[in-house]
Amino acid sequence: MTRREVLLSAGLVFVVAVLVRAWAAALIVFPQPEDTAYYVAVAQNLLEGRGLVSDSLWSFGTPPLVFPRPAFEVWLPLPTFLAAIPMALFGPSFAAAQVSSVLVGGVVAVLAWRLAADVALERGLPAGRARTLALGTGLTAAVYLPLVFHSALPDSTMPFAALVLGACLLMTRIVGAPVAVRPLDPRVLALGLLLGLAAWTRNEAAWLAATWVLIAWTVIRATPAGRAAVIGVTAVVAIVVFAPWAIRDWLVFGSPFPGQAVTNAFSLEGRDIFAWSDPPTLASYLAAGPVRLIELRITGLLHNLFNVLLFLGLPLAPIGLAALPWQARGSAIRPLLVFSIITFFVTSLLFPVSTTWGTFLHAAGAVHVLIIVSALLALDGLIVRIGRFRGWTRPVAWLGPALGVAGALLFTIVAVPTFGTGSRAVEEEYAALQRRLAEVGRPFRPDEPVISNFPIWVAETAGVPTLALPDEPPESVLDLARTFPGTRLVVVEGTEHRHWPADVDAGAPGAECFREIDLGPAPPGDDPLAETRVFEVVCE
Repeated sequence: MTRREVLLSAGLVFVVAVLVRAWAAALIVFPQPEDTAYYVAVAQNLLEGRGLVSDSLWSFGTPPLVFPRPAFEVWLPLPTFLAAIPMALFGPSFAAAQVSSVLVGGVVAVLAWRLAADVALERGLPAGRARTLALGTGLTAAVYLPLVFHSALPDSTMPFAALVLGACLLMTRIVGAPVAVRPLDPRVLALGLLLGLAAWTRNEAAWLAATWVLIAWTVIRATPAGRAAVIGVTAVVAIVVFAPWAIRDWLVFGSPFPGQAVTNAFSLEGRDIFAWSDPPTLASYLAAGPVRLIELRITGLLHNLFNVLLFLGLPLAPIGLAALPWQARGSAIRPLLVFSIITFFVTSLLFPVSTTWGTFLHAAGAVHVLIIVSALLALDGLIVRIGRFRGWTRPVAWLGPALGVAGALLFTIVAVPTFGTGSRAVEEEYAALQRRLAEVGRPFRPDEPVISNFPIWVAETAGVPTLALPDEPPESVLDLARTFPGTRLVVVEGTEHRHWPADVDAGAPGAECFREIDLGPAPPGDDPLAETRVFEVVCE
């Protein structure tokens, strides 16, 4: 492609991607799920001059357990910094925070276009087919449901996807250089920068670094010492980039390493992350027995395969995954393939419970791009074979990308408004909760911590310090309330907890210390608080 064609193609992909994502962002009016609310809330606190703090204490595994809570004991801060930029310009609202994720999502679509162009060039496709494959991949990524959905939510998914794709594109250029690359080559330094930024975004940056070590050691044209030097320089740059955050964590949490990673690996249920009196341990994990531990891994694998990749990526994902063994070959796509395999199996096998709560989901943006490329390559090959068999004389390479774009767009048009409606319902629910508690004379107070099974939403909608509700008996929750003086309310939404509200209803030990608050008559129509119950702590 000429320079003009490159600019026009990339520009078209970016504009379409941004427009589609802006439409999706306009429909999603509330930060759902809670991790999105966390990133946005910390950005708001940062802009208010409070620093990197949160008013929700959603996990008790990393001290200090204080309010305001130092942010990012588990997650990482780059998404918050990105959200804070447009919030500083347009006001500290969720809609302003979405600007950053919309733009980053547009960059992801452009990087998908570039990856497909590299693959087409490597495979020697005719110019027309190569342009069509690249443009079709970019436009499909522009409307592909998982990528659009997460581009409307300012969380870690899209920034991490952009950094992974950028790093993988650099890896192919480094290892594919016609001469041995020098350790101080600008591409090597740039790769170190991307790896360091990825480490500011998600803990799965470790698997991206492992991908680079594996690729560099096996492919780079150099002596062992030369390969080690290239890897070492990349590592030094990445460490220097990440060092400020590691030092901050060391000063605040007592360790430069991500908190609770080992504890999360010992989880037997998703709510173990909220444990207070009975946190997961190696002993409790092994006591579950080999059958249970195998079942967890099967569940993790199936969840990541079906819930994250297949169902979200319909109708292209089944084609892309089925074709992957044949289409994911060659140096252009190898780094992304290696990263995808490592990340899929590590999250499924080492963190089988956490991954059902979003670990792989938020690390899989680049994996979806791999699936798109695989699917469109398969469709391109199929159409070429049909054309030869049928004796077609006119090129129809556009047909595969057209099917990909149309199919992806259809599912996006159907699914995004539904999620947007759900986000409005959550917004209405928490507004109604504040209103109804005030009407019955028991409003939220900023000096009284609240316990809730959705602590981030309560904290950020009501402006009160909020503790996570552990899935433990009333006596344990009472101990939690006593540890944080002034705690008076327990807000429980739904009935998914084993102990709440079932234990209170059954009169379990300690239940007498929790008195349910009558929220008053429900308004006409659907009650947004139909599944919400509020209890007051009545024991000192």
